[in-house]
Amino acid sequence: MVALDFTAVLQQWPLLLRGAALTLALTAVSTLLGVGLGVACAWARHAGPLGLRSAVALYVEFIRNTPFIVQLFFIFFGLPSLGVKLTPEIASVLAMVLNLGAYAAEIARGGLEATPRGQVEAARSLALSERQVFFRVVLPPALARVWPALVSQIVIVMLGSAVCGQIAAQELSYTANLIQSRNFRSFESFIVVAGIYLALSVLVRDVLRRLGVRWLFGGAGHRGR
Repeated sequence: MVALDFTAVLQQWPLLLRGAALTLALTAVSTLLGVGLGVACAWARHAGPLGLRSAVALYVEFIRNTPFIVQLFFIFFGLPSLGVKLTPEIASVLAMVLNLGAYAAEIARGGLEATPRGQVEAARSLALSERQVFFRVVLPPALARVWPALVSQIVIVMLGSAVCGQIAAQELSYTANLIQSRNFRSFESFIVVAGIYLALSVLVRDVLRRLGVRWLFGGAGHRGR
């Protein structure tokens, strides 16, 4: 019978805490930049010029149809051949931003295309500029409409950051490998880390949902329905 010993793993709580903190930091930065990139790409595909729409469509299709780990390796191992050397953390953020941006673009585009035409025409009749129409009338309710899907994608990207340990980014999965290499408690190490990932996922999901409802959109989600 296998005797489980979680004490040897939990004694390494400073490493676990540091790994969880880096995972959250990578997620926070990639969320801010990735959602912004996604919104810009959604606008480009929804109302941009033909050349820009084609370029964005190519980017979205490439990212959505290739594995995240391949994108990460291309950035970290491939770009140095072009003279671009990045730290593991910056390469991880860049890969996560590009990945989230492509998925967020399609999610946000769905929200934009669901905006009632009469709402846009009413805004234009008030002599608002196209920029004002987009940022004040179209975008808030569109994002509120698709916010749950965006939150789910952000959580998926956070969980995908586990492969960033493959390039020595010292996030949570890297910490698990480090701990089990020291005490040879692989089963216990990954059970503990799986529990931490679960807790982080629930935390990020709940925080983002509450943030969206209470602070980012207010009543926009209800007005946009």
